[in-house]
Amino acid sequence: MTDVAIPSDASYPADGFALFPDRSVIALRVNGELRDLATTVEETDAVEPVTIDSPDGLDILRHSTAHVLAQAVQRINPQANLGIGPPIQDGFYYDFGVAEPFTPEDLKAIEKEMQRIIREGQRFVRRVVTDEEARDELVDEPFKLELIGLKSGGAEKTEGASVEVGAGELTIYDNVDRDGQTVWKDLCRGPHLPNTRLIGNGWALQRVAGAYWRGSEKNPQLQRIYGTAWPTKDELRAYQARLEEAAKRDHRRLGKDLDLFSFPDEIGSGLSVWHPKGGIVRQEMEQHALKRHREGGYTYVYTPHITKKDLFIESNHLVTYKEGMFPPIHLDEERDESGEVTKPGVDYYLKPMNCPMHILIYRERARSYRDLPMRLYENGTVYRYELSGALHGLTRVRGFTQDDSHLFVTPEQLEPEASRVLDFVLSMLRDFGLTEFELELSLRDDEKDKWIGDEEHWAMASDALRRVARASGLKLTEVPGEAAFYGPKIDLKTKDAIGRTWQLSTVQIDFNLPERFHLEYTGPDGEKHRPVMIHRALFGSAERFFAILLEHYAGAFPVWLSPVQVVGIPVAEEYADYLADVVDRLKDQGVRAELDHGDDRMQKKIRNHTTQKVPIMLIAGEQDRAAGAVSFRFRDGSQLNGIPVDEAVRRIRAAVDTKALVNTAEDLA
Repeated sequence: MTDVAIPSDASYPADGFALFPDRSVIALRVNGELRDLATTVEETDAVEPVTIDSPDGLDILRHSTAHVLAQAVQRINPQANLGIGPPIQDGFYYDFGVAEPFTPEDLKAIEKEMQRIIREGQRFVRRVVTDEEARDELVDEPFKLELIGLKSGGAEKTEGASVEVGAGELTIYDNVDRDGQTVWKDLCRGPHLPNTRLIGNGWALQRVAGAYWRGSEKNPQLQRIYGTAWPTKDELRAYQARLEEAAKRDHRRLGKDLDLFSFPDEIGSGLSVWHPKGGIVRQEMEQHALKRHREGGYTYVYTPHITKKDLFIESNHLVTYKEGMFPPIHLDEERDESGEVTKPGVDYYLKPMNCPMHILIYRERARSYRDLPMRLYENGTVYRYELSGALHGLTRVRGFTQDDSHLFVTPEQLEPEASRVLDFVLSMLRDFGLTEFELELSLRDDEKDKWIGDEEHWAMASDALRRVARASGLKLTEVPGEAAFYGPKIDLKTKDAIGRTWQLSTVQIDFNLPERFHLEYTGPDGEKHRPVMIHRALFGSAERFFAILLEHYAGAFPVWLSPVQVVGIPVAEEYADYLADVVDRLKDQGVRAELDHGDDRMQKKIRNHTTQKVPIMLIAGEQDRAAGAVSFRFRDGSQLNGIPVDEAVRRIRAAVDTKALVNTAEDLA
């Protein structure tokens, strides 16, 4: 990131062009707010430069490129209606209401038109308008008119709408050509680049998808064009190379190629089935987690998948989370012969979360301070009604299993126990080979109707989590407005093998559900006290964590997680019995070993098992049999020859026990 300072001889009032002549500066932060570079400031203002390679600068670059995309579409098709065009991670999109879906040929034409607009060097000029003026100017844009009506806050609940309107003033950005003529306009909060030329050539359109207006299936389906934009062509190419590598690692593709899981249409969208090989990996994950939890003082519980609605009314989920829940199932109604209701029925819901049921386990009997901390743990399957357009392989599903823990603690135990939980989470994730972590502390904001509970408890919980997070030594970012409805939380993020960031575990402090459910314990003073809850999901969900691991390792799991750990491949059929004895010894040691009895030639067998990401292949021929040895072949094609069988078994068992990642001969040496 470029280090830029205000010249010592600057005179005020001044705009950003005068203060920061460096071309890498494309916007300002004035008194904490992002503003266009053309903004005039006084000497008393706190002014910071925003460079194009900073996170804010990249968002501005991408949002400006989205505007150029929209202008290009309307130049080609003036009847296209404008939706929303926000920056997103690594890129941008824009939604359009069009009569026919975009084709690949359309995208090529749009790209050419965008190049022309960029070369024209149009200026982005901000203009404040009233609601009525905005409606008059955008009378032919029905989606924009709807956003104007949502200005008071509803727009914040619409994906991407915050780039268009907010609770304050409305603004329109005019695209002004070199002759001073406005050639295009869009409703937008900004800021933008000073002109289109600064977009340069580090951008590309990527794909088209359908998207419902404002994310609701009840609304019209629009056409969404995705793109990406970077400060330079080299950065674009590096990003495209990362995408190519990510495509090779796509867990949906690997899941099919390696026969791990599937999503049968007959079962329904977002509902997975696990095949035998995938089931082995998942079971290893769960068994390791169960062992670690037992060692950590947790007790395992089970709860049903469905419950009466009253439980989720008491927990407040049916108030704050109803849109994310499946519709109710009406049961137990009884009628007489005339059809009159003699016993009213009850609405049941598939559970979206396990916490209310764990609370009932706590509440089942009287508790003492000596029972605390009480640590409950469950692999509980939950169901959430995700929109069909949001579903994505195993990372976004409708039915998933959370490794859910709920801890009930005294107020004095809260901070040390939260710290202990975070240490446990980090230790567990390192067991799976993840090593790069950072924390995000999600806090409440000033919109009080979004939260339950009193200010004092929120402050206590927030302060405790902040201290725990800082004590970890990990990078910490605070995010107001992203807390759970009942309390603040720490989200743990990790980086995978190709540098992508994933949000994984969460630790949440909750004073409010114990209050709503009237939970109590008897203190050492003999009086009744209210416990505090800690909500903790370590993997997040088994499905999503499995997908992250699958992509992190590109299907080449560490030996302990590999569905098949060892395959025996005889050089010729006459050595099959010798190798079968070695395989049986490995099985006796608890190793998942197989002998390939197939009719294929040895080289084809090696190719097949390499493609299936088997970490260790054992090969035996005459020389090996005569010496009581085997030869190893690894995923990268390297070999270790003539290893005595006893030593081979020891090395393989050690690789499993140490959770080693074995891809090469050196990894097992």
